Amino acid sequence: MTAEYIIVGAGLFGSVCACELAKKGHNCLVIDRRDHIAGNIYTREMEGIQVHQYGAHIFHTSDREIWEYVNRFADFNQYINSPVAVYRDELYNLPFNMNTFSKMWKIRTPAEAKQRIAMQVAELGITEPKNLEEQALSLVGTDIYEKLIKGYTEKQWGRPCSELPAFIIRRLPCRFTYDNNYFNDRYQGIPIGGYTQIVEKLLSDDRIQVKLGIDFKQMQAEQDIGDAKVIYTGCIDEYYDYALGTLEYRSVRFETEVLDTDNYQGNAVVNYTDRDVPYTRIIEHKHFEFGQQPKTVISREYSQEWSKGMEPYYPVNDERNQACLKRYLEKAGKEKNVWFGGRLGQYRYYDMDKVIREALNYVKTMA
Repeated sequence: MTAEYIIVGAGLFGSVCACELAKKGHNCLVIDRRDHIAGNIYTREMEGIQVHQYGAHIFHTSDREIWEYVNRFADFNQYINSPVAVYRDELYNLPFNMNTFSKMWKIRTPAEAKQRIAMQVAELGITEPKNLEEQALSLVGTDIYEKLIKGYTEKQWGRPCSELPAFIIRRLPCRFTYDNNYFNDRYQGIPIGGYTQIVEKLLSDDRIQVKLGIDFKQMQAEQDIGDAKVIYTGCIDEYYDYALGTLEYRSVRFETEVLDTDNYQGNAVVNYTDRDVPYTRIIEHKHFEFGQQPKTVISREYSQEWSKGMEPYYPVNDERNQACLKRYLEKAGKEKNVWFGGRLGQYRYYDMDKVIREALNYVKTMA
């Protein structure tokens, strides 16, 4: 089979592109340097539990078309993301809502909560926030910042909040209702049986060939790709051999273990907001699918500085990196047969529904 499109990356973006192009009669070759498909939404079974290999992924969207699209490939359960935050010996509900405020301040009404926040913000007198710390304090006051934001954020980004730009936290929504649903989206859930099956079905068309353990640069050096069009979902700066600078990321290290108990923490996601706890959160995977297995699997997540060769997770969207990205995008805009897409190709954090929407839009412009 001669490939009309070479899709670099078998994650969600590349796989949706391949699926839609194949529907239009195009032959596609999908390659990935990893030994598995599905990118960062890859799930694998351990002890009968679907383990989110690269961190928790909860599908949520308000886009009905995208919800219907993804439900063609899997049945979704009714999981609602309701994380819990642990600060020292205290436990709070997230996102910030009346359950959080009543626990923190021993109050009951929205008026009391609003008054407490407004009083703390007024005492600080911050008019023009110069960094993330001042931005957060000016939005939610001292108590919420100190217990639920400061330590977690400093672990996440590897530097003091006073050294982080204010725009990272443009807003901090406070809900003055007793509602622990983290997302506002109408549709939410986890695919029963994990995410990998979705990508398997996206790539199941006979017009799609998949090769794993293949690096694009190596493939280019070893064979002539001819007139094939390339959809590149890897790091845009890596494609250009970092000629215009290196874009920065934060990476994540996971420690996953099987525990001989049926229930370790009672919730799928528990954040640890104290700076002295080295990990940012613990995921207990069975709770995503309301599992009743006799054992459980947990993953501790450690945020860390990224360097070449590590998995890039979160773009560091400061002024330096945005200026660097602009130079790469200008260069990419001159390409005739190469398109850059997805989280790494565009140096943007994408929720899964936005990844699918972007891929569908890409295919419309290409074929």
